[in-house]
Amino acid sequence: MCGVSDLVVVTTRDAVMISHRDRAQDVKKMVARLTHAGRQEATAHNRIYRPWGFYEGLIQGERFQVKRIVVQPGQKLSLQKHFHRAEHWVVVAGTALVTKAEDIVMLRENESIYLPLGIVHRLENPGKIPLTLIEVQSGPYLGDDDIVRIEDVYSRA
Repeated sequence: MCGVSDLVVVTTRDAVMISHRDRAQDVKKMVARLTHAGRQEATAHNRIYRPWGFYEGLIQGERFQVKRIVVQPGQKLSLQKHFHRAEHWVVVAGTALVTKAEDIVMLRENESIYLPLGIVHRLENPGKIPLTLIEVQSGPYLGDDDIVRIEDVYSRA
């Protein structure tokens, strides 16, 4: 450090907090200011945990977003469809068992699949290591409330 002392520095993938050591507890005040300003950073986190693993938002633009999805061994996502978005999945580690309408497809590293708007689909990890894939979503609306769950082993609506 160059000319500073008694600082607390906290970094995560999506935020940095720097404060004097005596004011480190003021993080609650910072969150309250973000909440008051209507900023999603007050409650939204880059990594979202689910019963099957987690996903991280990597980049978002107009009509697209990219996520990193990690599915733990033996776990699967709900059988689902979307009314407003299509998805393209690229496996970067592990093995994916993908239900696409009536077809079941096995994907390995560096293989991909396109899931058009409205198609019923599911992602499973039949392997012994975590499945990691990159998901590219495209469409006019990309919110999580566009998920229509048809079947879910975790009893989510």
